[in-house]
Amino acid sequence: MEATKPPRLLDQVRERCRVKHYSLRTEQAYTHWIRRFILHHDKRHPRDMGAPEVEAFLTHLAVRENVAASTQNQALAAVLFLYREVLTVELPWLDGVTRAKKPPRLPVVLTREEVRALLARLDGVYWLLASLMYGAGLRLMEAMRLRVKDVDPARREILVRDGKGGKDRHTMLPDILVEPLRRQLERVRDMHTRDLADGLQPVWLPHALERKYPNAGRELAWQFLFPAAQPGVDPRSGIRRRHHLHESAMQRAMRAAVSECGILKPASCHTLRHSFATHLLESGYDIRTVQELLGHKDVTTTQIYTHVLNRSGRGVLSPLDATGDGVGGVDLAHG
Repeated sequence: MEATKPPRLLDQVRERCRVKHYSLRTEQAYTHWIRRFILHHDKRHPRDMGAPEVEAFLTHLAVRENVAASTQNQALAAVLFLYREVLTVELPWLDGVTRAKKPPRLPVVLTREEVRALLARLDGVYWLLASLMYGAGLRLMEAMRLRVKDVDPARREILVRDGKGGKDRHTMLPDILVEPLRRQLERVRDMHTRDLADGLQPVWLPHALERKYPNAGRELAWQFLFPAAQPGVDPRSGIRRRHHLHESAMQRAMRAAVSECGILKPASCHTLRHSFATHLLESGYDIRTVQELLGHKDVTTTQIYTHVLNRSGRGVLSPLDATGDGVGGVDLAHG
């Protein structure tokens, strides 16, 4: 009887990620960096390498490729996951790693007028998604992954499940979005009815819920609130089903709206969440309340927005303004 070949290393990584219930994005990121690590060392097997090779790879990323600190940390996490979780090898603390340290950046924040102008350039589902990110402080993927059951119009509440760090939280549902969300729900209901009639496979369910509740995926409550226009193939199971709208579509719509508005700030979808927090603090809301709505584990993360509020020197009179007539009529353009 022919011996069964052991699974390939990257397949073992994927399997371990799924055992640990890591997200598909984390699984893809880890396999990418582990592949990069192996190729960097001329395809040597990781069992034949150790801390010096890990240090050399991370130092290469920091010094030669000048990657951001977060990118290098992700690569480090991937390689450590490979050794600890897949190969079951403990590495000593990597003191020799040259880390790509960069100073913390203040978040980009739009004014209320800029937010209004931006939303006016969006329509349909993109307007609704942007309004949720700004009106409820949602991250892009938190908005994309909302299910029908996660929105409670009666309580004006949104339940964010499995947010950053695997945490659940409640946040507000703006009154102005209740009716647009009701119309979106009707579109989801019609699409779901057609999918059932066409025999499409049930929607993807997290963890083991698909086995525990085999019929839940066919219920309206579990459908994505922002479904994709066309069904696609699940990259893990190979099953053809309807997933949520791809985040790149919203990102493209956001970039186009920013350009049309003439906004020169490097605004992205996440800028709407930053603006949500800053505008709440400007309105006098307690920082602990804002922390809870954003889902920050530590209030020091939320405090970055207080620095945004103070960055213009509010309350301080410029010495130029104190002169009354400015520079006395000197033409600044010519000296």
